[in-house]
Amino acid sequence: MSNLSVVVDRAGLWDAEALSDVAAATFPLACPPEATPDDIAVFVGEVLSGERFGEYLSDPARIVLKAVADDDIVGYAMLVTGGPADPAVAEPVGPHPMVELSKLYVLPGRHGTGVSTALMNAALDWARAEGYPGVWLGVNQENVRARRFYAKHGFTEAGTRTFTVGAQVHHDYVLRLVF
Repeated sequence: MSNLSVVVDRAGLWDAEALSDVAAATFPLACPPEATPDDIAVFVGEVLSGERFGEYLSDPARIVLKAVADDDIVGYAMLVTGGPADPAVAEPVGPHPMVELSKLYVLPGRHGTGVSTALMNAALDWARAEGYPGVWLGVNQENVRARRFYAKHGFTEAGTRTFTVGAQVHHDYVLRLVF
């Protein structure tokens, strides 16, 4: 696929429902095969609802970027400042304060069109401009496509963590990129 004309910009409260719709369509794609539809639905309802996105967009510790193509939101990224709360994650993440790339998702019909790279570049540019020493993230150990994408952007493995989806505990790699 060729690159799509995409604009990445900071999302606003008015984008909460559209971001939730993108999240509901994209989050299941990042889950391992053993994740059940019920557990995914619980996670989406609790963490990725329009109401929760309204909270994220109002939280000064969170930066939500949206990728817009053809007047539609086709992907988003969320950065979280303040460092990891879990000491087991904080240690391998490294120099503090690091910013977390909590989410980076693109609608399936837009994969391979440059949207994810545009979001990643915008997220990294924001972190650099704000003076952060780097970015960290968690990625499911079975999500080979995402792991390749992050490696292409310079992220390296720093540790592991668990991540709960509904009633299931999954295993993530903790990746980091130090500027």
